[in-house]
Amino acid sequence: MRKIDLTNFQVATSETARHINRRIVLNLIRSHQPISRADLARHSGLQRSTVSVITEQLIEERWVTEGANGHVPRGRRPRFLHLNKERVGIIGVNIRPAMTTLALANLDGHFVAQESLPTAQDPAEFIKDLVPRLLNLKKVRPELTCEGIGVSLPGRVDLASQRLVFAPNLDWSDFDLKTPLEEATGLPVELENAANACALSEIWFGRRSEGAQDLIALTVAEGIGTGLVLNHQLVRGSTGVAGEFGHTTIVENGLQCRCGNKGCWELYASNSAAVRYYTGSKQTAQKPSFDDILRLASQGDAKAIEALNQMAHYLGVGIAMLVTGLAPDVILVIGEITRLWHQVGPIITKTVSERSLTHANTRIVPTDPVSHPRLLGTIALVLQQHFGAPLVA
Repeated sequence: MRKIDLTNFQVATSETARHINRRIVLNLIRSHQPISRADLARHSGLQRSTVSVITEQLIEERWVTEGANGHVPRGRRPRFLHLNKERVGIIGVNIRPAMTTLALANLDGHFVAQESLPTAQDPAEFIKDLVPRLLNLKKVRPELTCEGIGVSLPGRVDLASQRLVFAPNLDWSDFDLKTPLEEATGLPVELENAANACALSEIWFGRRSEGAQDLIALTVAEGIGTGLVLNHQLVRGSTGVAGEFGHTTIVENGLQCRCGNKGCWELYASNSAAVRYYTGSKQTAQKPSFDDILRLASQGDAKAIEALNQMAHYLGVGIAMLVTGLAPDVILVIGEITRLWHQVGPIITKTVSERSLTHANTRIVPTDPVSHPRLLGTIALVLQQHFGAPLVA
């Protein structure tokens, strides 16, 4: 049960109730479509007259459309309601240190257009590159009304200022990305940490965590990120920087991290760590990419296999910490590493079982990179401004 802060609260008004009821009806249509008004009243517990007023408003605003008539033994045949997929467009932006991906999606999270651009090292230069791409993406499907832009970042955003305050792998700090994008596009912009975005993606569009009330989205890329959903709530902390387990020390007096700490988990379990394991101390003109190592390992290259095994061991070390400390129902692993899960999965599972002895019943589940959980999470960021934050199924 949530505690009420008696020093900072607002009393619910009739407008609050209308807003909540609207969100309830929208979410019921989304999850049960096609659905009749009578069924909406039955599922929601709202009066039929209230449901009728809300649905008429949603139809008028083109959020909802009426479809075929239903069949009943007697009486008036109901009209089925659907979300209007041709009404809303949402732009998603997934920023990674090397490459940024943009997509235009509809209400179902289906991508209708997608493109990529290199991520400029200077944030001001990056915005200059990004804005024209966003404006062009708005024009791809002119029949869609663009409701906003969701952005996932490999870092943390301060809840009060909405400024990016912690992104060691981007090497950006205390930077306002939201304001210039909103001014240039005329659209509201929602920013979120990439791991949190992946957690939202699972809540909105996923099926791997059904029945779970506690889940962790673990992003494995250039760094390590964790998005925490505990007791059905996304955990951000009082300032928005909760969940930085990737910058927890797992090797005392270990390697120096860009965050300023030493021995951080991500220095030993990330894609970058696997590249370092592969190259060792050898100086090469051009380092292999993580994709190269995955390809070589799949071809039986012993050195690449050993690099991935070492990465998998340290992933297991950190995951054991999460299982022991938080005992989630599910840990979703997101990243290119899942393409060779048959190799790394058993090592991770073995390490976790050896290091976490609390008998937590946590499932460790790999996700398919093709499902684009980061991008889908950016779509969910904008959707929840209209639908509210849904609970984990």
